Amino acid sequence: QVQLVESGGGSVRAGGSLRLSCAASGFTYSTYCMAWFRQAPGKEREGVALINSDGSISHVASVKGRFAISKDNAKNTLSLQMNSLKPEDTAMYYCAAALRFACSWSLSAYPYWGQGTQVTVSS
Repeated sequence: QVQLVESGGGSVRAGGSLRLSCAASGFTYSTYCMAWFRQAPGKEREGVALINSDGSISHVASVKGRFAISKDNAKNTLSLQMNSLKPEDTAMYYCAAALRFACSWSLSAYPYWGQGTQVTVSS
């Protein structure tokens, strides 16, 4: 049974930092594309960062230079280091997994999702 469990969310002031983690189980983690998505109230879910099984990484333009995705295949964990947080980063953050050849920003490419962790950034 596939499980993705996020942690590390919280409330911070603008300019602060948070580190999100996602613990994965029930599938061959190292061979999958892993990604972070977020959804703010009243908005569509959007991609934030992804890392494929070959280590290739992409970050959406709005977080480049501030956020960094990483993964530890030995521990089956995915992380998102978030620095210089802005109020517009406030959202529920989700961890997701897709087959490596389907790695993209498309929501439909990801059959596995976590429950999410809330990030709130105040000004």
